Amino acid sequence: MTATINVDIGGTFTDCYVCLEDGRTAYVKTPTTGHRLSVGFMRGLEAAAGELGMSVEEQLASVGTVQYSTTVAMNTLLQRKGPKLAFIATEGHQDVLRIAKGASWMDAAVIREIRNVARITKPKPLIDQANVFAVRERLDCFGEIVRPLDEDHFLEGLRGLVDDGVRGFVVCLLFAYLNPVHERRIRELIESEYPEVYLGAMPIMLSSDVAPKRWEYTRANTAILNAYLHQSMWEELAGMGDELRERGYRGAMMMVHNTGGMAEVYRTSAVQTFNGGPVAGLIGGAAVGKRLGHDNILVTDMGGTSFDIGLVVHGATRAYDFRPVIDRFWVDMSILETRSIGAGGGSVAWVNRELDNRLEVGPEGAGSMPGPAAYGLGGTRPTVTDADLILGYLNAENYFGGDMILDRDLAEDAINTEIAEPLGISVIEAARRIRRIVDANMADVIARETFLRGFDPKDFILFSFGGAGPTHCIGYASEIGIERMLIFPFSPIFCAWGAATMPLAHIYEMSQRVELIAPNTRAATEEYTAFNRIAERLEADAARDLTGAGYDPKDAAFSLELDMKYGGQIHLHRTASPVLRLTSAADVQALSESFEQQYSDFFSPQNIYPEGGVEIHNFVLRAEMPAPDWELPAYPLQGPSPENALIGERPVYWGGDAEPLTTPLYRQSLLQAGNALSGPAIVEADYTTVVVDPGYALSVDEHLNLVLCKERE
Repeated sequence: MTATINVDIGGTFTDCYVCLEDGRTAYVKTPTTGHRLSVGFMRGLEAAAGELGMSVEEQLASVGTVQYSTTVAMNTLLQRKGPKLAFIATEGHQDVLRIAKGASWMDAAVIREIRNVARITKPKPLIDQANVFAVRERLDCFGEIVRPLDEDHFLEGLRGLVDDGVRGFVVCLLFAYLNPVHERRIRELIESEYPEVYLGAMPIMLSSDVAPKRWEYTRANTAILNAYLHQSMWEELAGMGDELRERGYRGAMMMVHNTGGMAEVYRTSAVQTFNGGPVAGLIGGAAVGKRLGHDNILVTDMGGTSFDIGLVVHGATRAYDFRPVIDRFWVDMSILETRSIGAGGGSVAWVNRELDNRLEVGPEGAGSMPGPAAYGLGGTRPTVTDADLILGYLNAENYFGGDMILDRDLAEDAINTEIAEPLGISVIEAARRIRRIVDANMADVIARETFLRGFDPKDFILFSFGGAGPTHCIGYASEIGIERMLIFPFSPIFCAWGAATMPLAHIYEMSQRVELIAPNTRAATEEYTAFNRIAERLEADAARDLTGAGYDPKDAAFSLELDMKYGGQIHLHRTASPVLRLTSAADVQALSESFEQQYSDFFSPQNIYPEGGVEIHNFVLRAEMPAPDWELPAYPLQGPSPENALIGERPVYWGGDAEPLTTPLYRQSLLQAGNALSGPAIVEADYTTVVVDPGYALSVDEHLNLVLCKERE
């Protein structure tokens, strides 16, 4: 790998992975500092520098880039701490945010909310209706002006919005993706009234800049989210940039994108950073899976706050979300598909008195402050970590790399007060139920992401990441019949490690309808100009940006994806194009056949409809620089005995046993390639604990990965 610092800030912990040119690496976890994320960021760098025996300044001088994924966007949305914005829409369509889409009440809703149909509602817009202004203008569906912009009317409304306290503007006009002339004129009018040189200057987001594609609802949501997140992201990045420069760093700072690549900060929109960490884990999982010869992988990450899952099928991760949702808002972005639920080590267990005292776990988490009750930082609500401690899975004296001591009495008090007494059960039984429920919740999301897509989880190997993942992976994998799991030496910080494998990549999008195959006659188009003009424009934009960033566009790999459909259909299907240009009938045929095959694979052969013709509506160009080169270190195989790694034993509650079973403890760093052991056993590492249940076996491969398998009877 190239010399990089990779930081992933999660809801509970901040993970840092450093790799240097001489091959040395270090990884650490530090508590996330929610009040100011840059504090935890710098603490991670300091801890990693200490592991490498150098100062932070020396460490920063040794790397070329700092690569970063963050929860700033998620936190801003969860807490609704964004600025007060105004929404500018075409007259007659100003209610688009309130009307939304027919199924928007279901977007990102959890199962119990969906079941309670009488109470669930559509997401509340981030912009109040009082701050929505309808401008008098209109374009037709070809982008031609039907009604010129009434500038006097707009300026009158603009002053009223500012007097009401708005601090930014989002402009989304009908068909602006075809012709942004009115959106751009509105920006000019705002800037003329409130110039940059004065304190009254305010940010302006145009939908034609942020998401230049059709469907005004998703285009509006994308632009609004970008504006809503922009200020908090900028403040956080500016603070980190200042601290890095104070320590002598002069290199580039790269942001992980939810589209599957990364780019410089100045080439990153705020909305692209949402969920960047899980996407880095998915990309890293596919990369390491390829090296190990695994094509079908369930990538799972159980951290302190959430459980994330992504699928690698036939070695590929290019499965874009069919209905991408951020928070509860449907957006128009090419987001790599991952799923998250509130299930982590810090997930709070609680008794739902509205549903007959049903025990539930999550989605709320305790965070790093105050954290689980066992942290002793003032938390009084029981969490998954408290339950794991009570059952004996965690080492109270050597938690979090030895930097933290857990208080078993506080954990027991919290579970007893909040769970055991209300349900009339013992503390041990309450802890068992907490563990079973969180495992079942995670198994449920895996089942939905596999069974409902026509996949059998048994055909996949499961990669377990995150600090809590190895502690629970057998629990959630066994629920759906997965019998093989893989845990890496760097699993606790895998998303940060995954960022180190990601290429620099820019994505460019544009909407334009191009008829590829005529309906009924099935005649192929002989007009290639429109297709090629768009592809050339997108490539020119990519070449300009790569050159400006100091890269040679000749080294970039360009790939084109198209949103296509059969004539008469509403929804589009993302299709990988086999060609970058149309130059002959053979190119048209190849593209048409590729669409039909990919459509058939996704929706089944019975759903193809060639009689309707084939249309292209969106062009998506990906410009990707070569990915960093890296290797997994290999070690000679030793004997199967793990005795050198045995460090003691402790009582652990397994299954439904009434009494704890004295269980051997092993140190992961002392295990050697070729070692093997059978459960029950506990393997302790600095930032995670591997639980080997009875009936399972653990072996160590040549790369020191831990392989968990169900033992055959």
